Formats: sequence, structure tokens, C-alpha cells
Amino acid sequence: MIRHIVFFSARHKADVEAVRTGLLALGKIPHSRHFEVTLNTKVDPLSDEIDVVVYAEFEDEAALAAYKAHPLYAETTSRVKPLRELRYSADIVASRRAAVP
Repeated sequence: MIRHIVFFSARHKADVEAVRTGLLALGKIPHSRHFEVTLNTKVDPLSDEIDVVVYAEFEDEAALAAYKAHPLYAETTSRVKPLRELRYSADIVASRRAAVP
């Protein structure tokens, strides 16, 4: 399983909701097993520059590649990119069950 996590900050704080709403469109792409877009709670003062987080799970790298190749992905990117300042992405290969210490 691939966990796809992307962090965004809005160029202008007035655009945070527009960034979140724009990214929600990615949930219509059928290749993810789980998809969510949420606002950063900003509880940690060291991460207050991040405004919006996308979290998705994919069966494998092929499903993630299909998601990124979907026309709605490019359309959403072109709509959100002018509104954002930062974008950090991480793709993590994970087991289906989290290990318990």
C-alpha cells in the first residue's frame, strides 16, 4: 500500500478555503482506496505554515500513477497552483496494518 501525503500552504491566507475546496475535486478520481483533504489544526507551532493536507491511500504504485495521470489531476493542479505557496509531498510504502510497539 502507498500512503500519499501532500502539505500545502496558501499564498494568501484568504485563499486557504479555496485551496482546500479545489483539492477536494481530487477525491473524484477513482484510483484511491481512501482520500481526504483537511485543514491543518496548527496545534504544533513549528508547523504553522502548512494550511491544507491531502492524505490518500493507493493499492500500489500503478494505482498512484493512474491517479496522477487522470485528467482531473492536471485540471485541479492548474486551478490550485496559483493559490499556493508551498507544496511538500511524500509517498510511503506501508504495511496494511500499523505495528504496535
